[in-house]
Amino acid sequence: MSGYDVRMVVLSTDNLDESIQFYTETLGMPLKFRDGTHFAALDGGSITIALATAVDHPMPGQVVVGIKTGDVDAAAQAVEANGGGIVKVPYNDAHERRAVAYDNKGNGLVFYSPLAQ
Repeated sequence: MSGYDVRMVVLSTDNLDESIQFYTETLGMPLKFRDGTHFAALDGGSITIALATAVDHPMPGQVVVGIKTGDVDAAAQAVEANGGGIVKVPYNDAHERRAVAYDNKGNGLVFYSPLAQ
């Protein structure tokens, strides 16, 4: 097994309420978490479907894959060394260490690791 675990797909929205309504009512996905008017997480089974406005979306307008890893910095370095690029260098936010990148074809990636508590 690799040191990477795909856990989330982040979708863009310009209206969080409408997007939550679509996924909960149309597809029956339970709401797991909501952060104001800019981010929500829905239970998509083995993958979380995240809905984010430009306030919280790592690459607004793109579908981004969220990948949990034990070493965000090494993941970012590997991507950059092999034809991808870094949008936002590794940094700590309130809950996790994160890096925003794109693969060798421009697809969005977010590597993250929870911070020790």
